Amino acid sequence: MQLVQDKQEVTEIMADEIMHQDIIPLYAADIQDQLKKQFAYLSGGRGGDGCPVITFPDYPAFSEIPEKEFQNVLTYLTSIPSLRDAGIGFILVIDRRQDKWTSVKASILRIAASFPGNLQLVLVLRPTGFFHRALSDIAFRFNKDELKMKVPIIMLGSVSELQSYIDKTQLTEDLGGTLDYCHNRWLSRRTAIEGFAQKVKQTAQILQSFGTELAETELPNDVQSTSSLLATHTEKKDKMKEDIRVAVEQGDDILGSITKPVTENPDYKLNQDQLDNQTTVERLLAQLHETETAFDEFWMKHQQKLEQCLRLRNFEQNFREVKAALDIVSERLSAFTDVGNSRSHVEHILKDLANFKEKSDETVTKAKMLASERDAFIQSNHYAVDSIIPKCSELHHLCDAFTTEIERRRKLLNKSLELHDLLEKSMKWCDEGIYLLASQPVDKCQSQDGAESALQEIEKFLDTGAGNKIKELNKIYEEYAHILNEDLKDHVQKVFQKQESMEEMFQKRQVSLKKLAAKQTRPVQPVAPRPEAFVKSPCTSPGLQRENVSNSESSALRRVNYRKAKSETTELHQSRGGSTMDDEENLAVLRQHVMNELIETERAYVEELLCVLEGYAAEMDNPLMAHLIPPELQNKKDILFGNMEEIYHFHNRIFLRELETYVEYPELVGRCFLDQMEDFQIYEKYCQNKPRSESLWRQFSDSVFFQECQRKLDHKLSLDSYLLKPVQRITKYQLLLKEMLKYSKNCEGAEDLQEALTSILGILKAVNDSMHQIAITGYDGNLNELGKLLMQGSFNVWTDHKKGHTKVKDLARFKPMQRHLFLHEKAVLFCKKREENGEGYEKAPSYSYKHSLNMAAVGITENVKGDAKKFEIWYNAREEVYIVQAPTPEVKATWVNEIRKVLTSQLQACREASQHRTLEQTQSLPLPLPASSCASPSRNHIRNTKKTEEKKADLTSLEGCGTTVAPKYPEKGKGWAKPSHSLDASEENDGWSSAEEALNSSDAEEEGAGGAGEIKLTPGKYTVVTDYDKGVSEEFTVKSGDLVQLIREGEDGLWFVKNLSSGREGWIPASNLLMLIGNSKSAQSLSSSESGTASSNLSTSSSCSDSCNVSSTSFSDIKG
Repeated sequence: MQLVQDKQEVTEIMADEIMHQDIIPLYAADIQDQLKKQFAYLSGGRGGDGCPVITFPDYPAFSEIPEKEFQNVLTYLTSIPSLRDAGIGFILVIDRRQDKWTSVKASILRIAASFPGNLQLVLVLRPTGFFHRALSDIAFRFNKDELKMKVPIIMLGSVSELQSYIDKTQLTEDLGGTLDYCHNRWLSRRTAIEGFAQKVKQTAQILQSFGTELAETELPNDVQSTSSLLATHTEKKDKMKEDIRVAVEQGDDILGSITKPVTENPDYKLNQDQLDNQTTVERLLAQLHETETAFDEFWMKHQQKLEQCLRLRNFEQNFREVKAALDIVSERLSAFTDVGNSRSHVEHILKDLANFKEKSDETVTKAKMLASERDAFIQSNHYAVDSIIPKCSELHHLCDAFTTEIERRRKLLNKSLELHDLLEKSMKWCDEGIYLLASQPVDKCQSQDGAESALQEIEKFLDTGAGNKIKELNKIYEEYAHILNEDLKDHVQKVFQKQESMEEMFQKRQVSLKKLAAKQTRPVQPVAPRPEAFVKSPCTSPGLQRENVSNSESSALRRVNYRKAKSETTELHQSRGGSTMDDEENLAVLRQHVMNELIETERAYVEELLCVLEGYAAEMDNPLMAHLIPPELQNKKDILFGNMEEIYHFHNRIFLRELETYVEYPELVGRCFLDQMEDFQIYEKYCQNKPRSESLWRQFSDSVFFQECQRKLDHKLSLDSYLLKPVQRITKYQLLLKEMLKYSKNCEGAEDLQEALTSILGILKAVNDSMHQIAITGYDGNLNELGKLLMQGSFNVWTDHKKGHTKVKDLARFKPMQRHLFLHEKAVLFCKKREENGEGYEKAPSYSYKHSLNMAAVGITENVKGDAKKFEIWYNAREEVYIVQAPTPEVKATWVNEIRKVLTSQLQACREASQHRTLEQTQSLPLPLPASSCASPSRNHIRNTKKTEEKKADLTSLEGCGTTVAPKYPEKGKGWAKPSHSLDASEENDGWSSAEEALNSSDAEEEGAGGAGEIKLTPGKYTVVTDYDKGVSEEFTVKSGDLVQLIREGEDGLWFVKNLSSGREGWIPASNLLMLIGNSKSAQSLSSSESGTASSNLSTSSSCSDSCNVSSTSFSDIKG
């Protein structure tokens, strides 16, 4: 390598010509202290033939200089001149003018013995004293042989004699010359020159080592390692360049100090040593520049190779990434196999394809740009161009293949869109034709003019079919063969069959109308439409695939029966007039219209949900869109969209497919709703989350993220409009079901339609109720523990409590409270409605919890005198009474019935518990009932011989254990009497309770039985012998011949009576009652078994209430 060779040459020059490093590796810095003693110095003067002059000045302690120091100084001084000058020989000037002869002798001998170089002449300035001068002359003659050296020794007596040997200009001032010499300056300059030479040598060595390292470095295989290596080498190169720059500056400074006298004084002439120093420094600088140039050339090649390697690694990495991205988009493109099942579906797929192409264009563009780098690699003479060209060609091929495939997909979808346009035109034409047939009035067509007018309408409509209907099915199959799958082919076939059926209907209508348009022989009486339903379906029923086998069998049985009924109906209708058939066809057409609307709107709904989930929800997880999402909105997708994804999967995977199987049997679609009714419960969760969703939307509706998503989807409406779609859809079903039911009154599926409509309305009610329930505030417990929410609504409420101050009670009677009631299975909650300010769902009210009543201790009075909208809810044996006024009598009736159902269900649970307990007691301890349990005076007449019958009556009477009835008026100073009665009588009573203690029942009846000589009335059934309309309850009347039941005796001689004929109930004074029933035999026919049953019911009521009150002890009554 040239760089290494140049460095070696520099090293050789420095070693041979500068410092003789192969002989004496000494530097001024190493012996600086020894040189400072100045017992010998090289002044730079020269002899006549250019011999270097070494001067030994007068140094008193010359003999005390250690031998090692003496050798070092002489060696160093003789190594400074060039080889040529040193080869001529040195001239030694020994100045001993102030010394003794003995010292002169010793100095000469020491110098002669230790001088390492060639000597040409030794000049000794002998002592100047008379004695020592004479002595030196004599001694020198006698000791000349002893002092004999390789060169002559000349003893000089004065400086002037010295100048005859050496020119004055070559001698320093202390020897009478004019040579400018400063020892300290000389020493400093020598140190600098040698330091610079050392620096040049080190730089050369470092450059050599660095060059070797670069030459031996293997190229990495990845971008990061290559980039790191390039950065590391560049950093080292920059450091090398900095060291060279510093060395050059150092050399320039030394050279400037050498030439400074000449610069300041052009007449100044440098001595030979100075000239040698200048030459040395210039040579070192030149060698340094040459080394730097060689290194720069080598670095450029190395850097180019590293940069090419980095570029190659970047290309390879980008190639891998782009190829992987192309593979991904190609795989996603391969998923676009669906050609759509409707026009809107195809349009949606085309839109998705366009969006996909827009997103994938970035990948394709990146791939093409990467492939276009091929020419740049070739032009730059890249060392790996042979491996780059195939990769670029592969990228070009992949891009072209992807572009071709996406264009092919687009053409297929456009062809599918064209086919669906044709199918929709045909279907629309068929629907318009069916509507035309259905809209032609039957009565007008009976006349000749009306028939001719209808014929013209039909012919005019048929003329429009040229551009709308499918002409030849085989041509359609042939033209669209490459997109026709089984489903689409079946759809084409159905549309064509529908078209044929419609045309057949038109032909039949034309035949009928032509007959009517002919001259009529007698007037035709229009026939009113009959209510029978008739469905004309030219298509066979598709096999409905149900997950449940029983549902599949039931559905199949239904359709067999339906087809049988349809066949019978068709035969029946054929015997009737054409007008009846037309009317039935009209109903079939209207049902089909509703079914079409249901399916089309369902498809549109599913597509809208998918659009929202892909265009908004999925984008919230897209890293490329993350920068557009506000930080407060991140991780709140579940709040914004709720369970929309769950709703989408239900409709897309299950409900829509099920609906499509009923397309030819619209009147049976109610079964489809009933089969999936449980899944519709997911809407309750969505609606409950809607307030939170809408609140979050209002906070970020102006976000750039939503605007960008809306722009990509090309939506005219913002996201909030689409978030409302599920709420709108669940309410739409009941409207469509009502329409379908309207046109299917007498069809086989009418009952299913009615049940489906009721279920959907129930779901809507549950959703609405839950929306109110989640607005309850202040309730400490868990609302879910109260059971299912049955009803909710606002009422006027008066309170009438036994406890509390009299004034408070009186005030409560006249001033109603506005309360919102929530009826649960286990409790009824009283809340205060509070209107909120805001928008949308924030404007919805909230409900502040006040108190609650445990349903296990609640009773009701259905009718309150004076107001048909009022009823009573009382608690704990009427310790608390709430008079509730509903908005309308209908609302009141609904609430009373619902509360009655709750109490009845609780009563049934109490019965079962009492039956089980009584059975256990009977089996373990068959003891007779105590006398105190008797509730009827007739119980005192039961004999002991009938104990077994009493036990049997007690067991069987449990089945008739009913709810206790609150009497209308309480006895003063006593508790409320609560005798029980059978369930068939209790279901129509005013007073209802599921858990009361019948503790005072027997006491009250025993007191009532104490009157001697009175005619006793006992509970039972009697026949009325005279009319009566003066009861305590104004609505209670009886007529002669009615059958009434005496249920219980109240206070002030009143009996609670039920008219079994009319079902009405009321209170009648005992005196009037005796007159009404007269000598009715039923009054005297109360058997012992009946009496036993009555008393048994009372005792059972007491035990029933005990069991029910167990559950009520854990439910606290919190008063608001």
